[in-house]
Amino acid sequence: MLIRPLALISLCAAALAGCSSAPIGFTMSGEPGFYKKLTAEAAKVDEAAARDMISIYRTNQGLSALKIDPALMRAAQEQALAMARADRMSHDIGGSLMSRLHGQLDHTRGVENISAGYHTLAEAFSGWRDSPAHNKNMLNPQMRRMGIATAYVPQSKYKVYWALILTD
Repeated sequence: MLIRPLALISLCAAALAGCSSAPIGFTMSGEPGFYKKLTAEAAKVDEAAARDMISIYRTNQGLSALKIDPALMRAAQEQALAMARADRMSHDIGGSLMSRLHGQLDHTRGVENISAGYHTLAEAFSGWRDSPAHNKNMLNPQMRRMGIATAYVPQSKYKVYWALILTD
């Protein structure tokens, strides 16, 4: 039996497609991670997409890219959850940023962006970029590591709370 080259290529491509995972920054549905709606209990922000989005923004300004830090991811998640439980935005829920980070990692400086009401990473990033104080944090040349998280509260007027923590 003779198999045509085009049919063979199609069969191989179909077989390999089942073995691959979604590219970084994309969901399995092919949707970019920064457009994924985070209005669901189990929804989590795509940390790689967040790192890439903010890092590209920084490198376009001549700054270094960021690295995801597991301790900062936990701290950001705790902050987002604390705001969600209180149903309000505040940098001081659970203490100041530096007091919340004390003893968790080696750092000398840190900044934090919080927000609520944005349903996608792209919306949150745009909001932070358009806010002079939040933009200054994202473009702080001393920052090298990051953590980002969301918390969803369906009964809240905001629905999604955000925390982004950057440290040196």
